[in-house]
Amino acid sequence: MAATTFLFVPGDRPDRFGKAAAAGADVVILDLEDAVAPAAKDSARAAAGDWLERHDAMVRINPPGTPWFEADAALVAARGVPVVVPKAENPGMLAGFREVVALVETARGVERAGELAAVASVTRLAFGHVDLAAELGVAPEDREPFAYARSRLVIASAAAGIAPPVDGVTTDLRDDARLEADVRYARRLGFGGKLCVHPRQVAPVRAGFAPTGAELDWARRVVTAGDAVSLVDGRMVDKPVLARARRILGE
Repeated sequence: MAATTFLFVPGDRPDRFGKAAAAGADVVILDLEDAVAPAAKDSARAAAGDWLERHDAMVRINPPGTPWFEADAALVAARGVPVVVPKAENPGMLAGFREVVALVETARGVERAGELAAVASVTRLAFGHVDLAAELGVAPEDREPFAYARSRLVIASAAAGIAPPVDGVTTDLRDDARLEADVRYARRLGFGGKLCVHPRQVAPVRAGFAPTGAELDWARRVVTAGDAVSLVDGRMVDKPVLARARRILGE
């Protein structure tokens, strides 16, 4: 099953790297971009490099066109680790990396989602709605302005044959109900994971993306019914329904 929990940790806080690794997230992302002030970029890169000599992690580098991009890209290449590329808009900028999560957070990136997902090195798309909200002039807490963008990433991922996209962060760390609602909404749209900004978000996000007991029970009954067209709970079961049941079961 594809990763569902992606936990950011500031690259200039090496004292938190171990705590992030122990939080149980599927992926830890050492963040060299938004979490790090310009004056600390070089020291953050050095700290990330030291950690990656002994541990596995993903790195969010600074965007192409910034003064730090080349050095960040060199670090990722030297350590051979997966990379989160922010402000992903240009498919050609992604091809040089070994394994990429393309963070789509601009209008241009949304419109080119299909091209980004089709790059051979891209394994996931991720959605950066906070940055997109600033570009669009809307509130990041309002889901409605981003329905099209989210669906665009889901369709682009499916068309490219890669894992479902990763939804953006829930910024209010105190609102557990909001986090759970955000996960339900993202899963309903077809997302397969979520970016987390604090270790306490990891467990709820994982639970929210896991199949429910009812879904697992339904999937087992569908698979047991076999490949032929049949009825389960009074509803027709054919090949697409069977495929969905097998995905739920991780087959």
